[in-house]
Amino acid sequence: MALRLEDLEVYNLASEISDEIWTVASTMPNFEKYTIGQQIVRSADSISANIAEGYGRYSFKENKNFCLYARGSLIETKDWIGKCKRRNIIGETVAQDIFQKMERLNKQLNAYIKSIGPKTDI
Repeated sequence: MALRLEDLEVYNLASEISDEIWTVASTMPNFEKYTIGQQIVRSADSISANIAEGYGRYSFKENKNFCLYARGSLIETKDWIGKCKRRNIIGETVAQDIFQKMERLNKQLNAYIKSIGPKTDI
């Protein structure tokens, strides 16, 4: 396990995506900002927040559970980005950039989940 939360690549990428989505949502027109914008910010913020909470529990089981919640929030955020794209709230380029980062995060998060727990000798 990393010494500090900030040393985890998966946490840093989740935070970066969250900040990017905040920027996108903050520029939405009022109706979109107060409907879909707030939802997408909540789900995106939840990804890094759950990684952080699990990390802070100092329990392998709880850390893994919170990372599974983070993965659920990641999938929810992907859904919201898809809705934003289909509803012409965000453009194709912005959506694809976020989707690519989220795909990278999904792989990192799955690898991190697999790494949680005591290492056993076979």
